[in-house]
Amino acid sequence: MLLRMSTLLLRTLREDPADAEVPSHRLLLRAGYIRRAAPGGYTWLPLGKLVLDRVTEIVRSELAAIGDQEVHFPALLPAEPYRTSGRWTEYGDDIFTLADRKGAEHLLAPTHEEMAALLVKDLFTSYRDFPVTLFQIQTKFRDEARPRAGLLRGREFLMKDAYSFDLDEAGLQEAYDRHRHAYTKVFEKLGLDFTVVRAMSGAMGGSASEEFLAATPVGEDSFVGCTACDYAANTEAVVTRAPAAGDPDARPAMEVHDTPETPTIASLVELANARALGGRTDWTAADTLKNVVLTVRRPGAEQADLLVIGLPGDREVDLKRVEAVLAPATVAVFEDWMAHPELVRGYIGPQILAKHGIRYLVDPRIVPGTAWLTGANEPGRHAVDVVCGRDFVPDGTIEAAEVRPGDPCPACATGELTMRRGIEVGHIFQLGRRYTDAFTVDVLGPEGKPVRPTMGCYGIGVSRAVAAVAEQHHDDRGLVWPAAVAPCDVHLVAAGKGPQLDAALDLGGRLSAAGLRVLVDDRTHVSAGVKFTDAELVGIPRAVVVGRRLADGYVELRDRSSGERVELPVNGLVEHLLDVVRGAHRDRV
Repeated sequence: MLLRMSTLLLRTLREDPADAEVPSHRLLLRAGYIRRAAPGGYTWLPLGKLVLDRVTEIVRSELAAIGDQEVHFPALLPAEPYRTSGRWTEYGDDIFTLADRKGAEHLLAPTHEEMAALLVKDLFTSYRDFPVTLFQIQTKFRDEARPRAGLLRGREFLMKDAYSFDLDEAGLQEAYDRHRHAYTKVFEKLGLDFTVVRAMSGAMGGSASEEFLAATPVGEDSFVGCTACDYAANTEAVVTRAPAAGDPDARPAMEVHDTPETPTIASLVELANARALGGRTDWTAADTLKNVVLTVRRPGAEQADLLVIGLPGDREVDLKRVEAVLAPATVAVFEDWMAHPELVRGYIGPQILAKHGIRYLVDPRIVPGTAWLTGANEPGRHAVDVVCGRDFVPDGTIEAAEVRPGDPCPACATGELTMRRGIEVGHIFQLGRRYTDAFTVDVLGPEGKPVRPTMGCYGIGVSRAVAAVAEQHHDDRGLVWPAAVAPCDVHLVAAGKGPQLDAALDLGGRLSAAGLRVLVDDRTHVSAGVKFTDAELVGIPRAVVVGRRLADGYVELRDRSSGERVELPVNGLVEHLLDVVRGAHRDRV
């Protein structure tokens, strides 16, 4: 393949676009890989499409290697299967819905579990047809409220989704492990620094799930690792170590105190120590019980329900963790205080919540026998020795508190949690029988009785992976593509006209004929300086500069990643580059 910049649909930008928020967005636009077409939607220009295709082929080859079979479902789907599964309402505003000319409702598919289950039901009748895994690489749609960060958070994106069908849990586990290994190979080939973390299943349903997160400071997902063991989890999936329960009756009786002008935890702790409430002067925020009021709206519900969450006062509620637990419900901070006078803002205690029928969930640290300084449900008053299991009984526990660096590891007794940020590039689920139950997918088993298959689901954000690679592989001059995904193997720069341009085109033709992907900067209306700047911006792994030394029979080879520059004789350059590129390919494999 030989591309000439004089005719290529490519326009580089000297300045950062005003709406570009993260490095991948900024550089993919500046280097001419993508162009914004609509909020959350991008046109892939020729160089960008080449990168997207290379990532796609890596994904496709690894899925085919483990026996997955490629299909292609429609993107425009009827509403009924999604109503049957419950996801029409569970997805809520996150899906694009529309009606055809006859009034029939449809959606633009976010994922295809329903279609995969129906296809297997349509075609398979016997246990002999299993196991089977189907996959596709297709455009998906989500009605993002705030599209941002270019390819990282869009409304239209390319995704690989696979669906495994097995007859028992052992088969599902084998399929899950097989895809986990294949994903590891995919992301290693893409040159990504990634971590596999425990995750929540969310609207997908099912039991076990793990995310593949590409580490980057601009990632939307926070994840933790342990300093002493291999535990890793998305912060939404972190489990809190609960202390041992105690005897609720062993604590002193609850006492109510006047605590004027103490609507915050900090002001309460200061006053409690100044007045030695409960005979103590060592109160800290961790000794207080904070009660946060939220509203929870279930899919399809007309009204939201009240929920109060109790947690130690030194912690904040993490709404993402709450929504992950309560999915597919949506959660918001409560604001209509006038409608609920029983809730005294700044002085809420759990003692009266059951009386008013308000659901109360607590952090796992709040166990029977623990005593707290908390609101007395009267303006300017708090209570001491409010004991869980005696003065209040929660409706359950919830993982709602923020996770912080230094928190104890939930998996081992010695480690502490560290925190990083990452981009979700892959997610694998053990779905179980949610969808085969919904559509009554039964086949004849070996005993002559019906057997219901169990499913796994495995997704890779293909277009998002392009952005993730760009996030991890760039410098202050531009993109630095790994060889596996670069649009071309070699970038030839003719530093002048006449002999240099002729030589660059000749070398380009010979390299292309030898099987390499070549980009030749043969533009005659820009300076050599602009060409060099563009070469660094575009980020192809190797650049060959055909300049003044051509008269002596030499050209300069530049390595984009290391910055190394060496002069090589023109004679033998083709063979040298073939060896370099093929060696890089062997290293990738």
